[in-house]
Amino acid sequence: MKDLLLYIARNLVEDPSAVSVTEVQGSEELTLELRVAPDDMGKIIGRQGRIAKEIRTVVRSYAQRTGIKVYVDIVD
Repeated sequence: MKDLLLYIARNLVEDPSAVSVTEVQGSEELTLELRVAPDDMGKIIGRQGRIAKEIRTVVRSYAQRTGIKVYVDIVD
């Protein structure tokens, strides 16, 4: 799932080398923290958060197939 999130984010931003994903394992869920360059933050979030919502939807639907509960956090 980390690789999927990296792939999506790197294709949306202008500085793909600044994209990083950190996995934080909780008791029942996995949290993926996405970090991008400050200039690319708007491209990841999109207007009214539409792109961020769709990224979360894609990752969550992929995770459902594996039976894991996943959350995506976009970190400054």
